[in-house]
Amino acid sequence: MARPPSPHPTDGELEILRVLWECRSATLGEVCTALRRERPVATTTVATMLGVMHDKRLVRRKKTARGNQWSAAISHAAAARGMVGKLVDDVFDGSASRLVAHLVEGGRLSKRELAELRVLVDSSSSRTSRQGAKAQRK
Repeated sequence: MARPPSPHPTDGELEILRVLWECRSATLGEVCTALRRERPVATTTVATMLGVMHDKRLVRRKKTARGNQWSAAISHAAAARGMVGKLVDDVFDGSASRLVAHLVEGGRLSKRELAELRVLVDSSSSRTSRQGAKAQRK
């Protein structure tokens, strides 16, 4: 029995989405040309993938006189949120802090990235504190 399609993009679908995020919209031929800069791909394969992605509501199709014009139906940020959420749920038992700890302890973050992370955490902590103080005053 076939498993149900994931709402999240596969690796191949992400490649196509990257092209569409960069170009805003493209024909099948333009998508294929962009993908072929990295590796050979068959036009029929890309067409099939775009059809599947359309069914998953990852891309939009606009019919034109010269064929279909494809565009991303989800933003990069929305795709990232969904995929990171799935990763946190499936691999880190719903704990975002375990994901961050894994990245920090694994040495995957540069000194600059660690500094950026500290700023984000401090900024978020300050915002949360201010929101808590406002709520107590009400």
